[in-house]
Amino acid sequence: MHKTVLRFGAPLACVMAFVPAAVAADKPQIDTGDTAWLLMATVLVLMMNIPGLALFYAGMVRKKNVLATAVQAFAIAALVTVLWFMFGYSLAFTDGGALNGVLGSLSRAFGAGLLGSVHDLAKTVPENVFLMYQATFAVITPAIIAGAFAERMKFSAMMWFMGLWLLFVYVPVAHWVWGGGFLGAAGVLDFAGGLVVHLNAGIAGLVCCIVLGKRQGYGQEYMAPHNLVLTLIGTSLLWVGWFGFNAGSALASGELAGSAMLNTHIAAAVAALVWMAIEWAARGKPSVLGILTGAVAGLGTITPAAGYVEPWAAMVIGFLAGAVCYWASVILKTRLGYDDSLDVFGVHGVGGILGSIMVGVFATKAINDVAKGQAVGLVDGNGGQILTQLYGVVAIGVFCAVATWIILKIVDVAIGLRVTKDEETEGLDTALHGERVQ
Repeated sequence: MHKTVLRFGAPLACVMAFVPAAVAADKPQIDTGDTAWLLMATVLVLMMNIPGLALFYAGMVRKKNVLATAVQAFAIAALVTVLWFMFGYSLAFTDGGALNGVLGSLSRAFGAGLLGSVHDLAKTVPENVFLMYQATFAVITPAIIAGAFAERMKFSAMMWFMGLWLLFVYVPVAHWVWGGGFLGAAGVLDFAGGLVVHLNAGIAGLVCCIVLGKRQGYGQEYMAPHNLVLTLIGTSLLWVGWFGFNAGSALASGELAGSAMLNTHIAAAVAALVWMAIEWAARGKPSVLGILTGAVAGLGTITPAAGYVEPWAAMVIGFLAGAVCYWASVILKTRLGYDDSLDVFGVHGVGGILGSIMVGVFATKAINDVAKGQAVGLVDGNGGQILTQLYGVVAIGVFCAVATWIILKIVDVAIGLRVTKDEETEGLDTALHGERVQ
């Protein structure tokens, strides 16, 4: 008996030792450090919306519209979270089979199959964490749009518009760029949302403010911000939260996340100083709102490039962001005469376009060798990447503009978009919500 055990025991032990290893190799290799970082990044990005964006916008509107403006960010967060869990994530980040170039499938609808799985884009974290992280991007994008039509859209119309816009604009664009769609396959690069978030929101905001028309008294009345202290606090929360937005998009805790964080901080600081300097020279005084807006412009513009460029390039991008977004928000808007209440297009739209093109100029293999070595721009001898980035800008810009216009018209016919003249005069806090700031 002992001989039999000795004869077969050793080989059997070797086989049994190998089987668990083989099975383990097939299971997702979750890294606790990466998971912890993405959980933290998720919290930071959510903080950008509530309370960050809510305070940022609320401080810039008139006192009679403070609550109505702030609550939009909160309500959008709730609405988008539910829609994202139900359908949005699945349609954006799964393989759509024959339709994969334009849209995913419903295989992950209502969270089906999440437990025990990872996503191909984030193989070291649980997929439910990746879903939650992407949900925060889906939340803040439509919330940004709300700044363009502040002080004049009905709350009910805003809710319907945001839900439809998420499903029919944001979700397809996210799939095109990040989820295996045709733009990503064509080599279009967007590290953390210059195209998917900022260009998308900026174009939608421009269409919204044009379709709704100007606020009563725009250009004749002085529409000073209610409380710039709120805006300063909101901007500060946005700046800190943006590290989750950009550095978190590395989807792992490591050198790439560190590079994206450093570039984000540099670009924001440079853009804030440049906007302040231009305004100081042009108007004789540096305004609080100016330096705050400059910082946000730098944050938005570096977003598509944060993980692709070196710090010196981030300084250049920040400089251009401060100058170009100032021109778009102050000079271009005045010349064209549209009422973009809180400069969504001038800051986010123009910043998204500029930053996405700068990826084609400054992306370098020294930072991130992705797409089999093709993630390089003009600085590494690949000037063609600029044309690829322009392709992404035009494709998303045209689609977003047309789709946004259609959704607005549908909502307008169904329930109406704009508050009445009396409600606008009274203020949306009282007219729509029956409350006001004392």
